[in-house]
Amino acid sequence: MFLLDTDHVGIMQQVPSAESLRLAKRMMAYPPQDFFVSIVSFHEQVAGWHTYIHRAKTPASVVRAYGMFQGILADFAGRQVLPFDQTAADIFQSLRKQGVRIGTMDLRIAATALGRRFRVLTRNTADFEQVPGLQVEDWTIP
Repeated sequence: MFLLDTDHVGIMQQVPSAESLRLAKRMMAYPPQDFFVSIVSFHEQVAGWHTYIHRAKTPASVVRAYGMFQGILADFAGRQVLPFDQTAADIFQSLRKQGVRIGTMDLRIAATALGRRFRVLTRNTADFEQVPGLQVEDWTIP
């Protein structure tokens, strides 16, 4: 089973690119039910567009941001979304006590994956590989 990091989710949401095509091709080798996203990734994406709305200076910018909100909602509604549950919270705290120093959101995603024994698909391998026991792969590279 695979947990898509926020960056891989974002790649899939973009206009097709070389990276998104490589990712899609690799994913086609597995059943769709093998892929999950985290509620943490939803949080990250919504937070980004929330900030964009607050900084928007034109009506067109506000409309664009709300359009992205709606697109994010539709995208996540069509995916298998994993919660950040008590198991993930306990793993998160344990990793912090062990001195794992990566971003909070990345560590929450890692803890979610560890709790379910999933592999994380991300371009951010440098950070995720600091998490003991976590399997990490980047499917956007040739």
